[in-house]
Amino acid sequence: MLDFREIEILDFIKHNQECTSKEAHEGINAQISYATVKRILTKLTSEKLLLKKGQGKGTKYIISPAYELLQPIDLDNYYEKEIDERIIKEEFNFNLIPETLSKISVFTENELEKLAALQNLFKKNISLLTESEYKKELERLAIDLSWKSSQIEGNTYTLLETERLLKERETASGRTKEEAIMLLNHKEAIDFIIDNPDYLVPLTISKIEDIHSILIKELMLERNIRKRRVGILGTNYRPMDNEFQIIEALSNMCDLVNKKENIFEKALLLLVLISYIQPFADGNKRTARIVSNAILMNNKYCPISFRTIDSIEYKKAMLLFYEQNNITRFKEIFINQFEFAVKTYF
Repeated sequence: MLDFREIEILDFIKHNQECTSKEAHEGINAQISYATVKRILTKLTSEKLLLKKGQGKGTKYIISPAYELLQPIDLDNYYEKEIDERIIKEEFNFNLIPETLSKISVFTENELEKLAALQNLFKKNISLLTESEYKKELERLAIDLSWKSSQIEGNTYTLLETERLLKERETASGRTKEEAIMLLNHKEAIDFIIDNPDYLVPLTISKIEDIHSILIKELMLERNIRKRRVGILGTNYRPMDNEFQIIEALSNMCDLVNKKENIFEKALLLLVLISYIQPFADGNKRTARIVSNAILMNNKYCPISFRTIDSIEYKKAMLLFYEQNNITRFKEIFINQFEFAVKTYF
């Protein structure tokens, strides 16, 4: 989170558009030294909340186009307001993908260094495993992912019941047939990307539709790009209801991900953007989690099970992206869950 001095400096620059470090120091009320202001400006620039223009004494600071995307937000304070009290972006932001996200990286250098170190640990760990040991760990992660991804969508199977279902095809008493099918479909989708690791490279709309089709098989849900309006529980954000606009947004997303070089950024963007676009009548977040993991696995990165994330916290982070196009909380979840996966399974 930002401290009061950083917030005050950002507010000053927002209201003055461009300013030098000296102007920022003279314009704020906080009693801090000029050297401290310069350190804060450097920090905020490294975190991509500010941009620099010019050089030397003529350097000016402006609010970054990524500010809304990356500014820290106190989630508890945000959700103290009820749905109708929150000031939000109610409609899909058509500039987000082709303009903002195409020009920035959503991770800071420190975050990328942490993720890279974890990936190196993963590579070291799996180099010590036999093929059968690696497959066993991957199977364990696949079960956890199937369970948690389904639980986020309201599935009531426990983890132990899920393991029994996926390993022995034994359904749990008191659960619905649809819940069992959802879990089995998850496992089938994961097995598909394990067996076809390069299937989503390059990423295309039709390939995303294929993953979605596996996930909704036998669930009496509509396949392919939706042609009608959908609503999202807990928010006043309204996804697009025009089929051609949905296709255009998906196409922009595929282009963006295909052009990005960093694998972590590809995976995170898919997690949030497929859910944000809501291309399908149902199963969007499930599809996002599988497609995101497919990108990780294709590049021999550790997949993520999301096992320890609370379902409500996941949904709050997703709603924050819907309503404010703010990725900070979801980015935190992604980093924490990647670390958990590396240290738990391999």
